[in-house]
Amino acid sequence: MNHPALPLFPGFAHHLLEVGPGISVSAMVGGQGPGLLLLHGHPQTLTIWHKVAPTLAQHFTVVAADLRGYGDSSKPEGGPDHAAYAKRSMAQDQVRLMHQLGLTRFAVLAHDRGARVAHRLAMDHPQAVSRMALLDIAPTLAMYEQTTEAFARAYWHWFFLIQPQPLPERLIAANPAAYVTDVMGNRSAGLAPFDVRALAEYQRCLALPGAAHGLCEDYRASAGMDLVHDREDIAQGRRLEMPLLVLWGAQGVVQRCFDPLKEWQKVAKQVSGEALPCGHYIAEEDPDALLAKALPFLQGLTA
Repeated sequence: MNHPALPLFPGFAHHLLEVGPGISVSAMVGGQGPGLLLLHGHPQTLTIWHKVAPTLAQHFTVVAADLRGYGDSSKPEGGPDHAAYAKRSMAQDQVRLMHQLGLTRFAVLAHDRGARVAHRLAMDHPQAVSRMALLDIAPTLAMYEQTTEAFARAYWHWFFLIQPQPLPERLIAANPAAYVTDVMGNRSAGLAPFDVRALAEYQRCLALPGAAHGLCEDYRASAGMDLVHDREDIAQGRRLEMPLLVLWGAQGVVQRCFDPLKEWQKVAKQVSGEALPCGHYIAEEDPDALLAKALPFLQGLTA
């Protein structure tokens, strides 16, 4: 059966590849040239890239993947310490996916939760990542350590989703379609930027068995084991070595509550970036602005 999102990705093919025991990753693959891995955020799927993937595929072999716990990828139990959803585990999935596709070194473009996975991927597998662009986040540790009332009110889901199971899972699973539209529609641009077919995909996927649990475990791991790993990097003096571009929405919460460029400069050696004239969902709100900044960078034409 064809993947429901295929009409949004002309010229792409859908793959479901096993990357470990009992773990498969869903991905759209298209184009030719150097590898480019695209990673999405919450509460979305690989479909977020549909407005930019065709252009990127003119220059790269594009792999738009669902994270573990999201979309049509596997959704294992998190375990008592949430280790199955540590960004280290989620990043390993994506490295194995790219290797199976014959792409051992690649660029990365990632948004939101996917950008947190990308951060860990680049830290743990620096030889695999040529350059990386991250969208609308500051480092996880910085955001937790600098939490203010304004941030907690705006990013309430960070603190709701980490509550012990099954409370948040039960509430999300009661009406996953409403969760998607309520969370996404309450951002600065409302629901206007989203193609109705993309919204339907996000809603379909969050209603899949285990999806609510996977989503919550992603956040639980970020409030626990991921912070341990980030602090270990700092203690051991490890920083990202590859060129890093950070872009964020001028109308978003990250802009209001943090200094993204400053925070990324603390953990990476080569950082550039700026705000774009949109909110959180950059790839869907302003795909042209994203391509104008990210494409030359990913091609190595700009620092």
